[in-house]
Amino acid sequence: MNGTYYNTKASVKEYIKAAEGFNGSDLIEKLKKVLPQNSTVLEIGSGPGTDWKLLHKTYNVVGSDNSKEFLNHLSSENPNAEFLELNAVTLETDKVFDGIYSNKVMHHLKDNELINSIKRQHEILKPSGIICHSFWKGEGSEVFKGLFVNYHNEANLEKFFETHFEILSIEPYPEFEDDDSLLIIGKKK
Repeated sequence: MNGTYYNTKASVKEYIKAAEGFNGSDLIEKLKKVLPQNSTVLEIGSGPGTDWKLLHKTYNVVGSDNSKEFLNHLSSENPNAEFLELNAVTLETDKVFDGIYSNKVMHHLKDNELINSIKRQHEILKPSGIICHSFWKGEGSEVFKGLFVNYHNEANLEKFFETHFEILSIEPYPEFEDDDSLLIIGKKK
């Protein structure tokens, strides 16, 4: 992953303010249909902790982020919780999980990085483990506020994930506009 946007207190504060009112509650409801309560879940890119708090109500969730500033924020807000400093590509942890979740994080990865991350997710999931990830829908890529953003469609997400996961669903959903986002849910092969 590239970019330094999330590495300063000012940018983290700016992001937290911009993200107010947005959360992955609809995505988590879909995850609950395929991943039992009290399962262990790794959230990749916990950011301000909004989705972490929602996941925490149902799952034994371990949060993670690549930004020390976000990790400081998360730890100060949730002192008894577990948060790991993880790169979304390498996911260097000895822990294994029943599920892995991310909300608009994996789109910061270039195609080859996404492929490596998917392989690593497969390795740290228990048998029949579940992945649940959201992406911006579209074509091509751009740099936004110093961060790489890689857009995806249903076909290329299926191509990336199908080697390691049985695709349970890939569906569009609206975040800001109709069908501007995609949710993929898969089960470890």
